[in-house]
Amino acid sequence: MRIRLSDLWRSDGTVDRGPYALIGVVGFAFKHNMDRAVATLVFHQRWELFNYWIPPTKAIRFASLPHGDAVFLMTMLAMALPFIWVGVVLTLRRLRAVGLPAWLVAFFFIPVINLLFFLILSIIPSRPLRHPADSVLPGKFQGRPKAVLDRVIPENAVGSAAMAILLTVPLGLAATRLGTGAFARYGWGLFVALPFCLGLGAVLLHGYHRPRSFGSCLAVSCLSALLLGVGLVLVAVEGVICLMMALPIGLPLAAMGGSVGFLIQRRPWIMNQATSMMVALVLFVPGLMETENMSRPSAPLFAVSTRLEVDAPPEKVWREVVSFAELPEPNEWLFRLGVAYPVRARIHGRGVGAVRHCIFSTGAFEEPIEVWDEPRLLKFSVTANPAPMREWTPYSEIHPPHLSGSFLSREGQFRLTLLPDGRTSIEGTTWYEHNMWPAIYWRFWSDAIIHKIHRRVLIHIKRLAEQHRAPSASR
Repeated sequence: MRIRLSDLWRSDGTVDRGPYALIGVVGFAFKHNMDRAVATLVFHQRWELFNYWIPPTKAIRFASLPHGDAVFLMTMLAMALPFIWVGVVLTLRRLRAVGLPAWLVAFFFIPVINLLFFLILSIIPSRPLRHPADSVLPGKFQGRPKAVLDRVIPENAVGSAAMAILLTVPLGLAATRLGTGAFARYGWGLFVALPFCLGLGAVLLHGYHRPRSFGSCLAVSCLSALLLGVGLVLVAVEGVICLMMALPIGLPLAAMGGSVGFLIQRRPWIMNQATSMMVALVLFVPGLMETENMSRPSAPLFAVSTRLEVDAPPEKVWREVVSFAELPEPNEWLFRLGVAYPVRARIHGRGVGAVRHCIFSTGAFEEPIEVWDEPRLLKFSVTANPAPMREWTPYSEIHPPHLSGSFLSREGQFRLTLLPDGRTSIEGTTWYEHNMWPAIYWRFWSDAIIHKIHRRVLIHIKRLAEQHRAPSASR
């Protein structure tokens, strides 16, 4: 194994799996320690392994960052550019060496998947010279050592598909149980690595003896993910609502893994290492879950604001904000499915130090008042959170770990503004955090749910404040 300095920036030619793996591991170790040293010693910022995958929340709007944070992020980006270039050119050369399409280099930029992709490219052998670049053997693969899978996987297409699903779904159930039970983590390993590995592994088993069609590979990968969801409900690991929310990210990732598996199973020199790749897939998911469990990345804090106009003065709206009567039963499908919704609000005391209780369908939020600026601003912290939902399940009741601690409201406020025509603009804001990753995906769901909750409360306040009020002169 010979490594030259020019191997680090040349995009032409090929690179074997040994130099590729060595440069990748050493380069990442060097970069991570350099980043951590600069972040800690120069900028006095924490820098952890998962900072590469979960950027600071404020970086979403770079222009609004404080000067110090902007300089920090620009410095880290500038330090990353040379390593990104080296990673891209080496991956291109490695793809060329194994006979896979160059466009697969896009996986280098997908969090978590890039680690698995690196692992696979470090395992599979380079294309033998006797095979042209697009060589695909139509018949049964020959010339590889006999393995246990030769006896387990049937040679016909239907049998191999059934056995692929039969083997991968129980492994998926075990990995899910490990992540949600032993580690109590709902993160990258569960929602990204698992569905991708499930789809990829199912197709590798399906095409173990001979290449299969793209349609059958896609069907096997997606069906394995769907049956895993059914299995999770049947064994009482998860409920229907959480699985419905995870479906839009899990199913495409399983299909993506199946597509990569389709490309791999058409290369006989790669399929000689099918058993090694399956072992790597089986170990990768729990290994990533354990890494997340040890690192424990801090949960980002998000804010959601919803605004509504009320045909009443702020003094009257304020009375309904502080505490409000029973709300009618919800009509929204989201709340009818089991997501927690507000029922009524009560307050004990008056002014700063009073405690407001917002009663939800699953319990009560406890909200000590921090700012009492009547009739303009009511701000409170949150010291107790009820369960965010009741899961749909065929059993009487289940308690998956995400129902306690994965979604937490931290602060809230109501801001009232007098409008020129005598009406009131009321804005409700909730600051919350959740311990589920990828955060940007789960924020899509949590923001939408909080907006629904805000609108339910604000419309109720509007209705109460406008009762028995004559129409304004402007109307």
